[in-house]
Amino acid sequence: MNSELPDGYELSTDPARLDADLVHRWLSQDAYWALGRSREKHERAVAHSLNFGVYETATGAQVGYARVVTDRATFAWLCDVYIDRAARGTGLGTALVAAVRDHLAPYGLRRVMLATADAHAVYAKVGYEPLADREKWMLYGEQ
Repeated sequence: MNSELPDGYELSTDPARLDADLVHRWLSQDAYWALGRSREKHERAVAHSLNFGVYETATGAQVGYARVVTDRATFAWLCDVYIDRAARGTGLGTALVAAVRDHLAPYGLRRVMLATADAHAVYAKVGYEPLADREKWMLYGEQ
């Protein structure tokens, strides 16, 4: 599976490149799972995560974001995957998720999990599957 981004876009894990205001606005105002997230909570999450930004090569403008919480040894949680509305439909979402998968591969993680209400097809394209044995899993907190 190829994780190259479409022409004209690049990926970076450099947290200094993130447009913090833009990413917070995307998530807190337009992402159903993070609506109303405070700036302080957002900044704490970013500081303790592996962050991925997608940028237009020509302008450097950020058009996508993903965040991974991981111990870099056994487990990772992929979250806050977001593509700017103006850039959707270009394959960036699938390419971003594939790039994250490939970035994590050298760690030899036993599992990388995520939750989605509406993007199952995007994640399935790069190998994610529904839980086979959901009875094993439990959750503490919001459902």
